[in-house]
Formats: sequence, C-alpha cells, structure tokens
Amino acid sequence: MALLTRRNILKASAVAGAYASGMAFLPRLTNALAAVDPVGLEAYRRSAMIDGKAATEGVMSYRMGGGDVADTTPPVLRARRGEPFAARFLNNLDEPSTVHWHGLRIDNAMDGVPFLTQPYVYPGDSFDYTFTPPDAGTYWYHPHCNTLEQMGRGLAGMLIVEDPDDPVFDAEVAINLRDWRLGGNSQFIEQFKARDAAKGGTFGTVRTANWQLEPSYDAPAGGLVRLRILVSDVTRIFNLKMVGADAIIIAIDGQPVPEHTPLDTVVIAPGQRLDLVVRMPDTEGETAALEDIRPSTPKIVARLRSVGSSLKRNLGDVAPLAPNPPVEADLANAIPVPLVLSATAESAAKDSICGSLGYSFWAINKVPYPGDSADPMDPLVEMKLGKTYMFNLENVTPHAHPIHIHGMNFKVVSSSKGPVSPLVSDTYLVLPDEKVQLAAVADNPGNWVLHCHIIEHQKTGMTSYVRVV
Repeated sequence: MALLTRRNILKASAVAGAYASGMAFLPRLTNALAAVDPVGLEAYRRSAMIDGKAATEGVMSYRMGGGDVADTTPPVLRARRGEPFAARFLNNLDEPSTVHWHGLRIDNAMDGVPFLTQPYVYPGDSFDYTFTPPDAGTYWYHPHCNTLEQMGRGLAGMLIVEDPDDPVFDAEVAINLRDWRLGGNSQFIEQFKARDAAKGGTFGTVRTANWQLEPSYDAPAGGLVRLRILVSDVTRIFNLKMVGADAIIIAIDGQPVPEHTPLDTVVIAPGQRLDLVVRMPDTEGETAALEDIRPSTPKIVARLRSVGSSLKRNLGDVAPLAPNPPVEADLANAIPVPLVLSATAESAAKDSICGSLGYSFWAINKVPYPGDSADPMDPLVEMKLGKTYMFNLENVTPHAHPIHIHGMNFKVVSSSKGPVSPLVSDTYLVLPDEKVQLAAVADNPGNWVLHCHIIEHQKTGMTSYVRVV
C-alpha cells in the first residue's frame, strides 16, 4: 500500500513588514501582473442536486465571472508555470470569506488567511489575487474563513498549473472528491458533532465526485488518461484503488514522484492531491472504476468508460513529468523544530467572527489554537531566510492528521513507520504514533499557517503558524 506521506493575528505593522520582505525576496508582484486580465471568481449561494433525490438549498459555490448557475462544481481554474495569473474574487455570500491557494508557493500577501495576510473580504466586496506560480501540478483553492461551514457547503475548487514540457496524454479527467452532511430530506444537517470532532472527525452522509454520485467519464479505448484527484473533504481519508484498468502514480500533491509507481491501493487525506495515468480498457463500453475501500465496504466514486477503437497505448511509454524547482535542503545543518500533535485539556475556545467551533480538543506543542481568531499569538518558530529546518513531528494521538504548511514545501526525510521515499509535499499524513522528519527550506518570507487539514481538528486547536524573516 502506498501512503501519501508527503496563530494567526498580527498587528498591521507586522503584516506590512512581512509583505515588504516578501516583495524583496519573491519579486512576483510585478508590473507585468497588472496587465494580466483577471479571472472573475465569484462566491455565491445556490441550490444543487447532490444526493439525486431533491435539490439541496444553501449550497456555497464558485463561478467564473457571473457564469451559468447550472454549472455543478466550482470551476477548474488553469494557470501556467512561470506565467502571471490573476483572479478578482467577488464575495456574494452573506458572510466574510477569502481565497487560499492551497499548495502554491506564492507571495504571502496572496495567501488568503484573514488577519495573518489580508483583511476579510466582506459581502459585496472584492479582492485581487495576483501571482506567478513557480510549480506545475494539481492544486486547489478554498476559503480560510468560517472554514468548516464554507468548505462543508461546497466552497472548494481545483487549480491546475500546466507545464508545456509535460507529456501529452489522450485525455485528462479532474475529480474533486468530497462528502456532504445531508439529512433524509436532502438538506444540510449540522456540520460537526463535538464527540466526533474530538476523535477522527464528523463524516458526511453523501459521498460524491465532482458533486455527483458515481459519475462516469468517457476516454479513448486503450488510451492513456491523466486522472487528477483532489480530496477537498473536511474529514474523510480515502483508500483508493483502480478496478478494471492498470494505473501508475506520477505525482503527489502537485510534485512529480521520483519514480512512477504502479497503483495498488493509495491513501489520500483531506488537502492532498494525486495524479495517476490510467491505461483504459481496449474494448468500447468497458469501464474502469475508482473505488474507495475505506472503511471496509468498497464504494465506487467514479468510472472511466472506453470509447472508440483501441489506441493500444502502453503505460511504459509515459515520460516523466517536468520537474519543479527542487527543495535544496541542507540536512547536515538543519535546525530542529519539535512538533508534538496531541489532544488538550484546555478550556473551551473563544468564538470569533470567522467561525471558531467553541471547543479546544487538539494542540500543537501543548498549545490549542482554533484559527481565525482575534487573539494574537506568537509564531511556532521564527525561521531565518534561506536556512533549513527539520520539523520533528510526533503524533501521540490515536488518529491520523494531514499536516499542511502554507507557502513552502516539506521534504520527507524519515519515519518511524519504515523507509520513506524523498517525496516533496505541502501536506503530510501523520499516522497514529508516528514520528516523522520533514525538512523545509525557509525560502518564502512571511507568516505561514501550519495546521491539520481535518478541518474540525484545525478549528479546535491543531493550528499554528511559522514566520520566515
């Protein structure tokens, strides 16, 4: 089985200082960006058919430039590595929101975290996000404000950063995997239960791919299909396998893997992404099924159906993806940073406009922090620009935690669970009782959130931030 191992208020002056530092080291906000026509990205409420029974009211979604409300999922945005990208975010919700560009190593001012990097985008207001992505791959965008509610109601879309040097495939399919907390009347029920938030999280009741139940996508028979998979769920960890076709793993969390790996079963957690190449069945009408086998009863999440005469392609012909800029970690001189993931006995968290759940169940280094809070806290660590840091994560809980860092990447060095591949990632799934070493180069100035991407864990204490100066 392959495993995807890959506090936050500042005073205005501190934010301005981090922004200026970021401009000096990462000159990505240039005059050229001002000339780029921005993509219109609107957050709004709508109804949508989710469970196949009746329309669900109060769904939150994105659309491009006031586009057709008949569009089902948030749009798949596309950018190109090394080229300017701009998005004008319009908030037509009835509450504040922001956009975080998950996995992208961009200027801190564009990271989309309220208080830490930008003010709220209030209802009716807009915010211009402008950046040049340095890495190609599969990424995504979502709010960092009232996160459990907004993401739980649908606000999560895919962002694909293309590289012209990547191999050309016969088809490409992007799949956004997520659950919905719906009752028997097809309407939303409470997004979380406190007793579940204190454990592995509160699971949804309706499992979808691209907001559909077991959707099917046509692809050339005998062809090679690039399947881009995102887990945008707030809780569920997927165990995926492909039935009826062979597949290989070519990228994890947007980063090409060192060697193509045949897909058996792979674990992919909230916030993570997986790029596969699927060799389609040769006969028209035959299907390949993407299955989730967690917990014990396999569940088909999506199908690929062969059409046309067989192209008779071979997985062995797949060339490597164009590499992203490497993480040049100085392991011999890495500065250790202890990170203990644990439960907490602290009192209930303070509420905040951005949606604290009112509980503290989890902590990093014995400090619970709900995120999106108006209480200032010091950074977990102050990192010096250009230095290498070794995050020594220890999970002393009986639950897995996908730990995500903004603005930088980890390089996997070691794990107490066994040998590891030197993967590069922005989100690492730390297993129960696992000790793992993740190297990070402080190459991007600013204040960067580090948190568990099981959102209930994030919102009940397993959050902090690091400062790069």
